[in-house]
Amino acid sequence: MLPPPPSVLSYGIGVDSTALLIELHARGQAPDLVLSADTGNEKPETYDYLDIIRPWMRDRGIRFELVSYVPKRFKHWPPYFGILEMCLTNATLPSKSLGGSSCSLKYKKAPQDAFLKTWQPAVEAWDRGQRVIRLIGYDAGPRDTARANHALTIDDPLYDCRSPLRDWQWHRPRCMSRIEAEGLPVPPKSACIANKPDEIRSLPPWCLRLIVLVEARAAPRLHTVEGLWRKSTRTRPGSMTAFIRAEGLLGADEVDRIVRDAPTDLIRFQDVAAAIPVGERPKMGEWLDRFHLAFAERGRGHPDALAA
Repeated sequence: MLPPPPSVLSYGIGVDSTALLIELHARGQAPDLVLSADTGNEKPETYDYLDIIRPWMRDRGIRFELVSYVPKRFKHWPPYFGILEMCLTNATLPSKSLGGSSCSLKYKKAPQDAFLKTWQPAVEAWDRGQRVIRLIGYDAGPRDTARANHALTIDDPLYDCRSPLRDWQWHRPRCMSRIEAEGLPVPPKSACIANKPDEIRSLPPWCLRLIVLVEARAAPRLHTVEGLWRKSTRTRPGSMTAFIRAEGLLGADEVDRIVRDAPTDLIRFQDVAAAIPVGERPKMGEWLDRFHLAFAERGRGHPDALAA
């Protein structure tokens, strides 16, 4: 008889996957590994939630790994890490804003797959001709049902994808109540960037500046979309910068300064870096540190999570 294949929870640090993790442990079916991918540009609340859920897993003997995509070849220099730095270096927006989904594949799925190829329990299972059980937090709601049905059409020789929340007929409210019953706070919606107007309104100034910076850097190459929100609707513009300006979330002078000066300064930084030997070139994170320093407000703290 063969030993059972290992199970891995693809943990998005959101409501569904957190409820799934809690309930699996309660049922005595905790995954052998919980695996998350850091895009380098998650919301601050998501990074804060890791400080809560990590100890919870540690106290229950559940192994947790946080991985990230590390590029080896760069279309443009200097070296960049994470979606934010990639957008600034290549003067573009995240693929979702352009109607694609390559960011999720590149910065979430790919680094998890790369880690599992080195994880001994997975290697041994594959050597036995088994598939690793990949647990995904799709709930029983209509949106996740469509996503789950699409996933079922993909025949992966390495993984057996399962969605226990759908088997249990758990919708999002049930997931939230399960997290609260565990005595844990409900995590924020997991996303690489705030998407809804209320989410934008709740961001600290340093996050708002990054949004303005990304749109300003990409502006010369935008022909089919207005900004991170793509197209205008009756309730909001397609540009988050326009929304930030209209709502007065940043001062008009500050927005103007970022739009006018930051892209030019960044291009100059890249030009200087290109003339420096590859092994000695400064990284994009160094320019970001300088950007934050120039706009820093006393008492606001330093945004280490996204500037690292």
